[in-house]
Amino acid sequence: MDIKMHPVSGNPTVKSGTNRRAFLTGVCAAALATGLPIGAFALEMNTPETLILDPQTREWVRYTPQVAQRFYRVKGSIPEEFRRQIVPFRSLEEPGTVVVDSDKHFLYLVQPDQMAIRYGIGVGREGFGWAGIVQVGRTAEWPTWTPPAEMVERDPLAAKWKDGMPGGPTNPLGARALYLYEDGRDTIYRIHGTSEPWSIGLNVSSGCIRLLNDDVTDLHARVAVGAKVVVLFEDATQFEGVL
Repeated sequence: MDIKMHPVSGNPTVKSGTNRRAFLTGVCAAALATGLPIGAFALEMNTPETLILDPQTREWVRYTPQVAQRFYRVKGSIPEEFRRQIVPFRSLEEPGTVVVDSDKHFLYLVQPDQMAIRYGIGVGREGFGWAGIVQVGRTAEWPTWTPPAEMVERDPLAAKWKDGMPGGPTNPLGARALYLYEDGRDTIYRIHGTSEPWSIGLNVSSGCIRLLNDDVTDLHARVAVGAKVVVLFEDATQFEGVL
């Protein structure tokens, strides 16, 4: 199946509703300064999703986990739009800042001269999305995965590793992890690799942000501990680092 992304005009918006959401809207608008490029993915109602053009029916179809797995199995890679690339990016943020556009499934590492390195990402599924401003508290190579207590309670598979799963190719955190902190406190959220490369471009996680192992290795080499991370998510259910 060949892939073509459905274009949309304009930047993503953040709906008002709570003080924290309104605060985040203003912060992100100033931080990005129209930095997110036009022409990414379609939005259906209030739920961001990726659409692809089916070459047989010539209809736009949802990029579901089933479609993503089939695409990866046939092509041996993720769609080109999700592959690492340098793109124009207008922003007031300093080079070295990480900006995550969860709705469009992109992570941007701000570069000098209004440019950024863009990576495709997988993000939190419904009910697990979050937004906010945090920092990289620490990093790790081939990190140990220790599921949080709430995950252990709801997921029997996670319970098996309640004391920690050693790092390696089958570890859910993949090759590298950037641990996100707020005011010196671990938020439990990470930017990490994945043992499921087909999942890039989907809403599949419990709130962490996943990249291909090659991409997170590249990001890990470029991002310093203490770096600012701005996470945008229109339908976020949780907020970090905002009032």
